[in-house]
Amino acid sequence: MSARTTSRPPWTALATWTTWMPLASLVVLAASWGRHPGHVVNALIAIFLIGAVLAAVHHAEVVAHRVGEPYGSLVLAVAVTVIEVALIVTLMVTSDKDTATLARDTVFAAVMITLNGIVGLALVVGALRHHLAVFNAEGSGSSLATVVTLAGLTLVLPTFTTSAEGPEFTGAQLTFAALASAALYGMFVFTQTVRHRDFFLPVPTGVPGRDPVDEDGDGHADPPSTRTALISLGLLVVALIAVVGLAKVESPAIEDAVAAVGFPGGFVGVVIALLVLLPESIAAVRAAARDKVQISLNLAYGSAMASIGLTIPAIAIASIWLDGPLVLGLDGTQTVLLAMSVIVSVLTVVPGRSKPLNGGVHLVLLAAYVFLSIKP
Repeated sequence: MSARTTSRPPWTALATWTTWMPLASLVVLAASWGRHPGHVVNALIAIFLIGAVLAAVHHAEVVAHRVGEPYGSLVLAVAVTVIEVALIVTLMVTSDKDTATLARDTVFAAVMITLNGIVGLALVVGALRHHLAVFNAEGSGSSLATVVTLAGLTLVLPTFTTSAEGPEFTGAQLTFAALASAALYGMFVFTQTVRHRDFFLPVPTGVPGRDPVDEDGDGHADPPSTRTALISLGLLVVALIAVVGLAKVESPAIEDAVAAVGFPGGFVGVVIALLVLLPESIAAVRAAARDKVQISLNLAYGSAMASIGLTIPAIAIASIWLDGPLVLGLDGTQTVLLAMSVIVSVLTVVPGRSKPLNGGVHLVLLAAYVFLSIKP
């Protein structure tokens, strides 16, 4: 096939919606800042907010493709977490309602969606298309162990500490949890990108046409140029600024919508997590369809780690200026769901390969979490 007929990678066409959406979202932000829009305008702003989120993750994916794995998964995870932190802090600062549990609910939602939703979808798609979903148990096991430790330190322990009344940390305890979270995340990033990078690369299948090691020989697009990656980096920054600002504008509408349908206030955290993790889920499913389930697991566990390891320190810093309590401890139902998810995840990861059933079990746990969030 000649070069004229070869399809171009999507990032070579810069005049696309992923280019103008961040810029348009910034214009919408400037026009709506400081105002109280009506329902119709709020709906239009929500479209631009979702578009900015999708564009941000797209440009993160372009940068990720340029730097390669496992750095690519790290870029995506950090980009998504920046969006999540921005939405959480924005809602906590601007809302006139009780936001004591917002950080906990959002982080826990992100953990459940990544451990069960993204992992479940990736395993089902990968196993159905390629008979078995194959991945590196050593790398995925290290990722899962870090996620479990982070979740235990920041979401489970506050329920059982006694220095503060209720499922809260004292200032000293919160500081320790924030520093421990940042340290754990930093150690994992060093392990993933420097010390044992090979444990987090896609596993060669040995099947012609499915071996993911030869990136240029398996029919996938070549990495973008440095110039294209830098343009995407700039657009990524613009998109993140737009997301933060539009989230501030939309925060009252999000809370009102959840209340209008009769859902508990904690469901706001589920909405935020679903919003920011939707593009991540799509990327993970794409990778699984290409028989690169390891990338899917990198994305899932990396997002869970970043969600805790970066969000909790950010919330700890923000709490200096925030009034009111900060509830981090899970309730009984949430603790049981987390424990079940951890046990199932361990049984999934240890063999290094998975059947569709494993993915289905994770998806059922996610469904149970969403249902019990609506009907506690």
